Amino acid sequence: MGEVAADLIARARAGDGEAFRELTEPYLRELQVHCYRMLGSFQDAEDALQNTLLAAWQSLEGFEGRASLRTWLYRIATHRCLDARRAASRRPAKEWDVSGVEWPEPTRLGEVVWLQPFPDALLEGAIEVPLGPEARYEQAEAISLAFVTALQVLPPRQLAVLILRDVLGFHASEVAGMLDATVESVNGALKRARASLQRQQPPPAGREPPPAAGSPAEDALVAKFVRAYESADLDAVVALLTDDVFLSMPPMPFEWEGRDAVARFFPSIFGSGRRELVPTRANGQPAFGAYLRAHSGIRHGTGLFVLTLSGDRICAMTRFDNSVLPWFGLPRSLPSR
Repeated sequence: MGEVAADLIARARAGDGEAFRELTEPYLRELQVHCYRMLGSFQDAEDALQNTLLAAWQSLEGFEGRASLRTWLYRIATHRCLDARRAASRRPAKEWDVSGVEWPEPTRLGEVVWLQPFPDALLEGAIEVPLGPEARYEQAEAISLAFVTALQVLPPRQLAVLILRDVLGFHASEVAGMLDATVESVNGALKRARASLQRQQPPPAGREPPPAAGSPAEDALVAKFVRAYESADLDAVVALLTDDVFLSMPPMPFEWEGRDAVARFFPSIFGSGRRELVPTRANGQPAFGAYLRAHSGIRHGTGLFVLTLSGDRICAMTRFDNSVLPWFGLPRSLPSR
């Protein structure tokens, strides 16, 4: 531990809040992403991060410096997230009244109804962190909606071990210390988590990788989708989808799989009036605030679409309700023009 850090710790222990802020600020973004991967919910991750900082402030006297400050903070954050997972498991299922909407019969009901998108604006400096030698995933892949969704189905301890070992690259002995476990139990949990994740996310046969973020190929595909959606051209939308395209709409559990099923879904959300998509990015993926013009001319936000791309096609779409729009700097409504 360097002299500057030691001085900041001494001052923070003496009650200097500014010193504590200087100590922890370099790690806030990556800790927030860690909490999000653990919980799958942007709001729950915010709460867990604040609980982590409070716990760190209250227990700073017990920080002995045997592990790095970063590792110590990850330990606290992981335990706060495990506590949150246990509390979330006791939440009653929400009843949905969709009597006013004529959706086609869903293919299945999803389990991860608490999933929320993560704004790319908050990823800057959070996924370029130095990884340990044990890391197996690219940081961009490990923030994608598909990966975060698959993580949520894992048992809490397996989830924590897989993120700490395979996503962040901590050594087994470090993870054992964080979780008050043995190296053997950590290795066993990791083996089970990997097997479960493989079942959740089998490699799609013949699926092409997505175009690079911000590349001309991505821009071209996104532009085609915007034109098709805004003009309510169902055939043009369907032409952009893979055969096995998947559509979900958390917090509602309804899911549709396959081009025909998704094609039956779209007329229900086109609605009457002019449609408009405002671009943004979520989870490293193209995203759009969706707006519908009312008779008054005001454009009301109806939700947020996040696209998962494969080659020159869309292989998954996730539609969130309009409550998430402010996280992306998007208003609930746009003035008439």
